[in-house]
Amino acid sequence: MSKSLQSTLRPDVEDAGTQFIPFNRFCPIGTEFAYVQQAIDQLHVSGDGPFTRKCHRILEELLGVPKVLLTTSCTHALEMAALLLEIQPGDEVIVPSFTFVSTVNAFVLRGARPVFADIRPDTLNLNEALLEQLISPKTKTIIPVHYAGVSCQMEAITGISERHGLTVIEDNAHGLIGRYRGRPLGTFGAMSTLSFHETKNFACGEGGALVINDPRYIDRAEIIREKGTNRSRFFRGQIDKYTWVDVGSSYLPSDILAAILYAQLEARDEVQAARSRIWEYYDVHLKPWASGQGVGLPIVPEGCEHPFHMYYLLMPTLESRQALIAHLKTRNILSVFHYLPLHLSEMGRRFGGRPGDCPVTESVSDRLVRLPFYNSLAEPEQARIIEALRSFQP
Repeated sequence: MSKSLQSTLRPDVEDAGTQFIPFNRFCPIGTEFAYVQQAIDQLHVSGDGPFTRKCHRILEELLGVPKVLLTTSCTHALEMAALLLEIQPGDEVIVPSFTFVSTVNAFVLRGARPVFADIRPDTLNLNEALLEQLISPKTKTIIPVHYAGVSCQMEAITGISERHGLTVIEDNAHGLIGRYRGRPLGTFGAMSTLSFHETKNFACGEGGALVINDPRYIDRAEIIREKGTNRSRFFRGQIDKYTWVDVGSSYLPSDILAAILYAQLEARDEVQAARSRIWEYYDVHLKPWASGQGVGLPIVPEGCEHPFHMYYLLMPTLESRQALIAHLKTRNILSVFHYLPLHLSEMGRRFGGRPGDCPVTESVSDRLVRLPFYNSLAEPEQARIIEALRSFQP
């Protein structure tokens, strides 16, 4: 491990008893500043510059896919996917209720109606056993979300989609580096999306990517990403001028952000080694306490290789969850809950969501708490978190 990365991933903790432990912290590798300076010196700080192309190459090689396009966010990557599928008013899309609102919004913006699916009680992923009963003649796509980077049952999901002639778009915001039966997450659907938000394993503040597995979408994806113009073809010398040819928007991130992301992706093995250490330390040290208190821990089924994105607890009740968050706060430790059921939100109810539609989602949402998890979380800090948890009685 490089000296600069080592100092970032394992900082000195002067006073482990009183230091505030945040839920998340952006962790620079150490080369970000030099790469940003290079981007400025090259006088190309807008989109699709040298660092954007470097990120594209890394991701395409890592995933073994024909095309990756950086975007300003995972939200925008999902919006591009909705445009590429030509989602129309009246179309239906099947999404888990337990997800971030962007997964739904991207398709609602095109006029689609979300059909909310419940999740499995083990992985908290879309429950594939419920899929076929949710499919109607209006269904256009299925959007599985790999929660915490643990794979959905993609063989079953893609099998169902093929039988019904549906497209699969993977929301892989949590799952870069993860695998299902040896195959990278994000490579099962026609397209998938990535997030490089500051809470993710690899971050540039805000950012995302559209991963294109079906080559039929590549040319139009470039056009949509370039405000509906064929500008990308112009810069490759394929045409002598570019013009407006389709719908689109400005989805390109600055090359300054790509420079930050490139530093993170370049150090991916070291970053993942650090996150693996953090995840395993939680798992080993919390199992006895959790078992005795009726607290659930993350489950990683056989055949799933997860990217150590987060570590969460499933408390017995909403009251015990809230009490634990408050207890940790008194110890200067910040823990947080996660998604609220989309089908019970104000917007979700407009689409017909009702209490009891997704009972597992409703239960999990009330009880889940995420523990601090970031690349530079040091062992003394983790030991303090675990001591605080062990002192709590649900």
